[in-house]
Amino acid sequence: MPERIVSAIDVTRDLEAATAGIDAPLAALHLPSLRANLGDLRRRAAGTRIRIASKSVRSRGVLREALGPDLRGDAAVRGIMAYSLREALWLVGAGCDDVLMGYPTVDTSALRELGSDPAALAAVTLMVDDVRQLEIARDAGAGGARVCVDVDCSLRIGPVHLGVRRSPLRDAVDVEPLVRAALDKGFRVVGAMFYEAQVAGVPDNVRGIGLVKRLSMRRLVDIRQGVSETIERLTGAAPEIINSGGSGSVAESSAAPAVTEVTAGSGLYVPGLFDHYTTFEPRPALFFALPAVRTPARGLTTFLYGGYVASGVPGSDRLPVPASPAGLRYLGREGAGEVQTPVRGEVAIGSRSWWRHAKAGELCERFDTLLVVDDTAEGPAIVDEWPTYRGEGKCFG
Repeated sequence: MPERIVSAIDVTRDLEAATAGIDAPLAALHLPSLRANLGDLRRRAAGTRIRIASKSVRSRGVLREALGPDLRGDAAVRGIMAYSLREALWLVGAGCDDVLMGYPTVDTSALRELGSDPAALAAVTLMVDDVRQLEIARDAGAGGARVCVDVDCSLRIGPVHLGVRRSPLRDAVDVEPLVRAALDKGFRVVGAMFYEAQVAGVPDNVRGIGLVKRLSMRRLVDIRQGVSETIERLTGAAPEIINSGGSGSVAESSAAPAVTEVTAGSGLYVPGLFDHYTTFEPRPALFFALPAVRTPARGLTTFLYGGYVASGVPGSDRLPVPASPAGLRYLGREGAGEVQTPVRGEVAIGSRSWWRHAKAGELCERFDTLLVVDDTAEGPAIVDEWPTYRGEGKCFG
């Protein structure tokens, strides 16, 4: 990555130069930064395989950049974690031969399609944490599918629950009956997933989070090992997959015993929430531009659209982050609006500003295309346009 690119402001100068003739709103991807972020993820994984989370990417062009044209990857970066079964089937049709579902599915028509397609059955691994999910898959004709067991990684201190509400399975004792049931119903149990959200998905500047992260990672060592040994004892083979981590905890999860792979996706784009991590150097790669359409008062500017609020607990950290020009600030009583976003700061009507989404792939819910900007002999230029998709059989490209 060129040394001159050191901040979001620097990147937006390149994006502005490359897209100056195109009307906003638009979304643009800075390819040198994306490639630098991929290199950083490889470095932090230190040889442990990285699986790309499609939820955080939502563009086949970006998946190809990370995994190669055939979506098959290499020894260091291989496989995709999908977030819907229809998306997983689409990815198999596009060439990917290793798709791990990040979430359970009850999509019976997609399960029927999976069960009738030998190539998909060999490539797709379903995620389960309850016998009912197995029954639905079996009844839909996918009884011979590969399955992975989702294990809860939250930290509980007395009555306090720290982490996300996902699986009801807490340890090897909880996992064993489900594995036995899966084998009895004809499924192939190939591994387990451990997503420590309170480690991977929480910035480092949250008060007390350092202790939470250390305690979380410490308690998971024995749990991962116990689950891995249980699966091996019941299936007769070492698990293919012991998946852990996220972009915010790649180094910690990669170094943990029993882990065979880590998942990353947001780290390719580096959204606004990543500005407060201290374990790696953020290089923002994905931005959107909004046009200035009003000057409601001196010192204020109103932009068209902008209400691209991230999922999660509502708060100021879920709002888009103004990147350029510097100094733009939300109005406390309005925030980011569906049709207009007023801010403190002056931008001439007809000009535009650059912003970053608080999260990663969610921006692709708002734009059908990412304009890909790269360095060329003539300077920064648009070198491609990559369609986005939503993962539910819509807008695939």
